[in-house]
Amino acid sequence: MTDLNKLSLRQLQTESARALSTMSATNNNIYQFNKKAHHDSQNWYRAVIEWYVQKYGELPSKTGPGQNVKLIIDNV
Repeated sequence: MTDLNKLSLRQLQTESARALSTMSATNNNIYQFNKKAHHDSQNWYRAVIEWYVQKYGELPSKTGPGQNVKLIIDNV
């Protein structure tokens, strides 16, 4: 597995966006990541990605339903 601490902030954001788009948007699903984040957005992104990796075995951009998510990224 990729060391999440080596990902840039933008990579954390895009990988977590892919992962989140594969789950039901319920309070319970989102709340589970707050326990690990402690008001730190980067830890929150990591928690989302860790959840995805536990479920699918690799980063969302590399496997599972996250791989098929098309992100619109503003490069400005």
